Amino acid sequence: MLTVTDVNYIRQEVNLKGRSYSEVAKQMGIDFRTIKKYADQEDWNEPKQIQRRKARVMEAVKPVLDQWLLEDSKKKKKFQRTAKRMFDQLQKEHNFQGSYRSVRDYVSRRKKELGETAEAALPLEAKPGIAQVDFGEAPFIHNGKVIDLPYLVLSFPYSNTFYFQVFRSQNRECFLEGLKRIFHYIGGVPKAIRFDNLTPAVKKILPHGERVLTDEFQRFVFHYGFSPEFCNPASGNEKGHVEAMVKYVRNNFLLPELPFSDLESLNRTFWQLAEEDRDRKHYVKEEYLTALYEEDKKALFQLPEKAFECVRLESGKADKYGYLKVDNRLYSTSPRFAKSKVWAKVSYNRIDIMTLEKELIISHVRIYGEKKKSMEWQPYLNLMAKRPMAIKYTSFYEQLPQNWQQYLEDCTVPEKQQALRLLSVLLKEHDFSVATEALSLASEHGHPSVDSIKQVFYQLINGRGVRKEIEIRKGSVPAMPAIIRGAGNYDQLFDKGGAS
Repeated sequence: MLTVTDVNYIRQEVNLKGRSYSEVAKQMGIDFRTIKKYADQEDWNEPKQIQRRKARVMEAVKPVLDQWLLEDSKKKKKFQRTAKRMFDQLQKEHNFQGSYRSVRDYVSRRKKELGETAEAALPLEAKPGIAQVDFGEAPFIHNGKVIDLPYLVLSFPYSNTFYFQVFRSQNRECFLEGLKRIFHYIGGVPKAIRFDNLTPAVKKILPHGERVLTDEFQRFVFHYGFSPEFCNPASGNEKGHVEAMVKYVRNNFLLPELPFSDLESLNRTFWQLAEEDRDRKHYVKEEYLTALYEEDKKALFQLPEKAFECVRLESGKADKYGYLKVDNRLYSTSPRFAKSKVWAKVSYNRIDIMTLEKELIISHVRIYGEKKKSMEWQPYLNLMAKRPMAIKYTSFYEQLPQNWQQYLEDCTVPEKQQALRLLSVLLKEHDFSVATEALSLASEHGHPSVDSIKQVFYQLINGRGVRKEIEIRKGSVPAMPAIIRGAGNYDQLFDKGGAS
């Protein structure tokens, strides 16, 4: 039987919005004829009670059926008799002459009267400090492209409030980072949190409601001290509040598509949006959400002294090129570790490659989406210095700023080797921006030596800037012949040697 809400929805969609019966039937999962009946019904008076004749044939067996139902109520559901089995027994043991339909209707009605309606739901009262968590998905614009990203929502049913953060994935590291981020922002931990059986948290579902948690999530639970609760399989309605909040967040804050260049900056704006949304009254309690949330906040557990590090460690063997595979994506290590075992420290946004002694080799930005490989060239530059002419055939050359490409093009072979060794040192702790500025300053008076680039670089990072140029009086320095750089000079020397 449909609820009043369902009937109102059907009549509104068909009669006011003009949708077809079949369209609404498909959406609600209800028979087409039922939709038509309630949409077209004109008479809503209370139906007159129809007097039914007592079925004399049933009167004699009702006490028997009642006894069987009472006996079966003490057994497991799978061991209880069906209405069909009771009908067969009545025919065989009590010479019953009535129909199966009469027995079926009576058994169904009596089960409801005896309180055996399996689908009934208990109205639950929300308490302060209890939360629910779920992921949603929304479109965003990044680098001119529309991409779908997940967002994690933590909601408080008592105050009807929420917080949310957007991530690149629904993986374990993003899931834990989202929870940690919300805990530390609000300054406390919910007493209990209800989850779906999502894979970042649940490794296996056991009988009687038990769960085997993933190692990282179990440690996370112990660290923050909350009680995790899980819905029954395929029972998302058991965390209905957060599911409603997932839709509310998408419709009110994330549509149409939000453009972003830096996801961390975008996420920082969402704290205020969630808090500004509380300037309204609760749909039942008639109190402002801001006041109700304060009761939620008072009921929170205290934060632990130290934040949880949302990472996992896994070991692996790099291939002959020094690439390590993590989550089916390749990350460079160093030529020294080709075909060697290393550790990967995996967080939601970084991959740190470490030696077996846990010393850092190189750090990568964690890659998502279509990209399958991340290359950090710094550890490879000393190897490249041994074959400097091959640099133009690497992707490293394509990634170089234009002035570095031109500088290396103008270098002799020994200068290329020195420049690559210098970059190997400079890029260990600094990005290309400082090295590029140093090259630009050192090149103001022509092609600089590697040592002059190095000198300017360290002047920049130590805050001393570029020293003043020494003024030389005219006529005190003899004129010098013009210098032509490049590999062509070697050809001229070879020609002269051959001619002699």
